[in-house]
Amino acid sequence: MTRLFGTDGVRGLANATLTAELALDLSVAAAHVLADLGEFAGHRPRAVVGRDTRISGQFLEAAVVAGLASAGVDVQLLGVIPTPGVAHLTDSLGADLGVMLSASHNPMPDNGIKFLARGGRKLDDSIEVAIEKRMREEWQRPTGGGVGRVTSYDAAVADYAAHLVGTIHRPLAGIKVVLDCAAGAASVVGPKALRDAGAEVVAIHAEPDGLNINDNCGSTHLESLQAAVIEHGADAGFGLDGDSDRCLGVDHEGEVVDGDQILAILALALHDEGALVKDTVVATVMSNLGFVNAMKQAGLGVRQTKVGDRYVLEAMRVSGYNLGGEQSGHVILSDHATTGDGILTALKVLERMAGTGQSLQSLASVMTRLPQVLVNVPGVDKSRADDDAVLAAAVAEEEATLGDTGRILLRPSGTEPLVRVMVEAPTAEVAQGVADRLAGVVKAQLALDPA
Repeated sequence: MTRLFGTDGVRGLANATLTAELALDLSVAAAHVLADLGEFAGHRPRAVVGRDTRISGQFLEAAVVAGLASAGVDVQLLGVIPTPGVAHLTDSLGADLGVMLSASHNPMPDNGIKFLARGGRKLDDSIEVAIEKRMREEWQRPTGGGVGRVTSYDAAVADYAAHLVGTIHRPLAGIKVVLDCAAGAASVVGPKALRDAGAEVVAIHAEPDGLNINDNCGSTHLESLQAAVIEHGADAGFGLDGDSDRCLGVDHEGEVVDGDQILAILALALHDEGALVKDTVVATVMSNLGFVNAMKQAGLGVRQTKVGDRYVLEAMRVSGYNLGGEQSGHVILSDHATTGDGILTALKVLERMAGTGQSLQSLASVMTRLPQVLVNVPGVDKSRADDDAVLAAAVAEEEATLGDTGRILLRPSGTEPLVRVMVEAPTAEVAQGVADRLAGVVKAQLALDPA
């Protein structure tokens, strides 16, 4: 049986694969598993539920709330708020469970369900497996006063914004920034937090209509942000994704500052403050070699993990590190958050700019990116990517040609039916050639049976 949970919750095409029935069943099962683990012992269980701006989030929210309340869990509705906002409020409100309805950077028709344990932390794999096993089981339903109560928590945005502003210790007055909210969950709280911190903010794609989330905007489509930074003469720009757990930057000349560069900026900032735990930053195998080299030159260590924020988080938790992230802009500052937080990331980069008097461009120049090409190959059986002998031989041949001047990484997507081919090489042309050749092999060897 294929697992429902991917690397970041349960995702699918809303009302097709991700239905109201599935959302209700998952919520009931989650309540039962957490109850059996003793998470609700001695008190009435309580959950908080937030969502992004997708129209499907409305009916999925209703289904999740129905499932939880029917299982005897009291629910507080947070409304439209970023994933890291749900994580923060799960902790600050003392909830036993947090639920976020979002498919993050995926297109609008998709949606997803993320469960957070007490303290705002992602569920362990073992708990997700247990939830799947408990779905649709027979159970004794509470009645009368045993069912859950449902209320709205109207201070959610204000509380989360205040938390964000409280993480910085230097006002951002004099800095003009463009914030692309991706017509998503940060459309209100993102501009508010940056303005409350003292920055002059130009907000774009901040008028969601339920249909336009991630539509040619946000961290996956930075073109309009680049243009806006130039048009408004801004010092910097930041692009969030639909649930605001990612953040990419744009400097004053409109050049993209990616997640590796942001991670490097924040690593050096923490190091200068004497606050980078073990002088080590956690990154993934997708991180550019230029990032790894820059950290080594600064005397900092890099711990690399598999791709996915859950693996970064796990490495940080086990070893106590307080900074980690991905090239995609998913940056985790564990002194202030339990998950990636795009608004927090932007605030911390702006604080570094204010503290040093340097431009974002100057700060990002600490590392030189090796040309990197990423090719997505859709419509293939990603489960066979690690076992195909012909594909393995093709990769080995290309690696032998590149030698020490580059690297190759093939990775099945954790959320979509595709395989990603990443190549770094001395030039973009060489990287593209290698990537295209390997993408052709992936397509030929792993093509799905049309039948």
